[in-house]
Amino acid sequence: MLSLRRAFRESTLRNGKLNLLSRNAHKTLSTAASSIQELPRHDLPLREDTEPPLSKTSNRRDELKNAKPFSSFLTDNFQRQHDYLRISITEKCNLRCLYCMPEEGVPQSPQPDLLTTPEIVLLSSIFVSQGVSKIRLTGGEPTVRRDILPLMQQIGALRSHGLRELCLTTNGLNLARKLDSMVEAGLTGVNLSLDTLDPWQFQIMTRRKGFEAVMKSIDRILHMNKLGASIKLKINCVVMRGVNEREIIPFVEMGRDKDVEVRFIEYMPFDGNKWSQGKMLSYKEMLDIIRQKYPTLRKVADHKNDTSKTYEIPGFMGKMGFITSMTHNFCGTCNRLRITSDGNLKVCLFGNAEVSLRDILRKSNANQPIDEQAFEAMKQIEMARKQGLGDAHSPLGSSSNERELLEVIGMAVSRKKEKHAGMGELENMKNRPMILIGDKYYRGPKALFRNMGGRPADRSQNTPLNLLPFIPPSSYARLYSSKATPAQMNNIDSEMGKSSMNNASDSTPSQAHKLTHLTQSGDAHMVSISSKQPTKRTAVAVCSVHFSNKVAIPLIRDNRAKKGDVLGVARIAGIMATKRTSDLIPLCHPIAITHVNIDLQISHEDGSGTESSSPAPSTSIPWSGTGQGDGYKWPSSISESVPCNAFGSVEVTATVSCDGKTGVEMEALTAASTAALTIYDMCKAVDKGMRVEGLRVVRKEGGKSGTWIEGVHNSEK
Repeated sequence: MLSLRRAFRESTLRNGKLNLLSRNAHKTLSTAASSIQELPRHDLPLREDTEPPLSKTSNRRDELKNAKPFSSFLTDNFQRQHDYLRISITEKCNLRCLYCMPEEGVPQSPQPDLLTTPEIVLLSSIFVSQGVSKIRLTGGEPTVRRDILPLMQQIGALRSHGLRELCLTTNGLNLARKLDSMVEAGLTGVNLSLDTLDPWQFQIMTRRKGFEAVMKSIDRILHMNKLGASIKLKINCVVMRGVNEREIIPFVEMGRDKDVEVRFIEYMPFDGNKWSQGKMLSYKEMLDIIRQKYPTLRKVADHKNDTSKTYEIPGFMGKMGFITSMTHNFCGTCNRLRITSDGNLKVCLFGNAEVSLRDILRKSNANQPIDEQAFEAMKQIEMARKQGLGDAHSPLGSSSNERELLEVIGMAVSRKKEKHAGMGELENMKNRPMILIGDKYYRGPKALFRNMGGRPADRSQNTPLNLLPFIPPSSYARLYSSKATPAQMNNIDSEMGKSSMNNASDSTPSQAHKLTHLTQSGDAHMVSISSKQPTKRTAVAVCSVHFSNKVAIPLIRDNRAKKGDVLGVARIAGIMATKRTSDLIPLCHPIAITHVNIDLQISHEDGSGTESSSPAPSTSIPWSGTGQGDGYKWPSSISESVPCNAFGSVEVTATVSCDGKTGVEMEALTAASTAALTIYDMCKAVDKGMRVEGLRVVRKEGGKSGTWIEGVHNSEK
């Protein structure tokens, strides 16, 4: 600390001022800094050009002996101590796995909504100061972040403040060329996601080449470990029935002469996942498959907070584990917290509750993203404050809102449930997609998993998509309560409300709920849009046609219906209806449509009790829109009615776009309903008990109100 003070004084004499910000920024930050002095501070990583405090080295043994109790902010009501933090540092990924996301990827959040590197470091230092000893960087794919190495270096510097492990979850595509620098930065563990050992199937499952690069990364880690690097390597394999369960044995045999732990993960229901228990292979079934070839398979003692059940085969160098979130949860010893790339805290991977830490953190920087310049200025001001108090030995602070951050974190942790929901509840739970955890739950379109030469095709022909494209909200509804006083709760709830509606309209409640198609006297009129600016607008509407017998589906699928091609006629009818919406809806403006896409998918029972699907090709009229195109998959509707669904259904998704002054929600609804009614008309001769259900808008984009997603109510200007 003496060297820090000396360096700061020299900088002060040279510059004649205490920070690098402009006068206005200095005023904002200094005001924030002055409010920090009554709050407990946390450690920040030291700058590379400074020396570690001598007192920390000399008194380290005493500090360990007299260690303080674990932070109450990170201890929940079931006395679980959360010392493991997972941080998503990007939404981007360089693969397009079939079960993870559509081929064109998912829309990315605006850059200002994402955490900056200084913000990630600040949050990391706060959690480390409260007892977190392990941090894992995830994504998306973390290695695609441009500043991944400087970020890891800054987080790695927290080792002097209590951080013991710095880990990475990656697909391994870019890892080999960055691995040496990462190890120098403090990397201690790598979880590598790999679902197949077949190069051709890898390309089919990920829609990208790169199997050799992944194996190169694995070999590089093993080689560095032989040289003494001590990197904990775990390979994570999501096992899906009918897709890759035949590769369980090859993955096991990978550990015959390699010191690697392969962890088989039970397939889990996340956003966009067309969930079916028939797709999930339980860990007991996996064990049976392995024991058939290796009967000497035996259990290994697990550590307290292990997420996997570990096994070994005598004579093998490596081990294998099973992550059994679906059949045997490990909630009782859960010590993990998660921060999403947009700065939301999730206390449970399977929970839908989130709270924004980013918005609170940015209050000290006028609600703007904290960049490197602001970060340096904050450190300078805090150092000056410490010197003014004559408290040179106390750790540096970073955020004037640390107390508020800790209170919000503490509230979230204290409300963590004893265990997450079971499969039946998770199937219908609202949660954001895994890659963005890592929004609300949507039923996903189905996709064929084509038969690969020599490999049996999935019997149900339904490869689930874990994720659907959407724009994540700036921050989520705050779903936590607290034991704080009413005054404290009012203040916190007020701030949370502002945060959750970031960038939303400033309209008063009465204005926000005013019916624009009514005059002050209550008469109906057409709204004037002359003053509005044209923007790109998109709306998605869905509905389902459910059948009451088994006759209709085969006729539709084989194109044997008496009236002709049911799906083809329905698609054309939907497109035609879109263009006639203003003739049907009295107060609807005529709009120059730029794109209409009607997606029809057949869902039926194949006799085995597992749901299968036959996606019908999309039909579009040409346009020059956003580039999302026909292949862009949107949320589709599946009725929850079990009796009717047993005989199958046709799921209708209508996507309509325009460049105009008003939205196209009515056009999308008209398209979806007309397509469904056409199906009804063409099939009513064989099924008079059909039902059209679930007609609704599930997404709209553009205009003053911005993006809205069903169940999220997010607005962005």
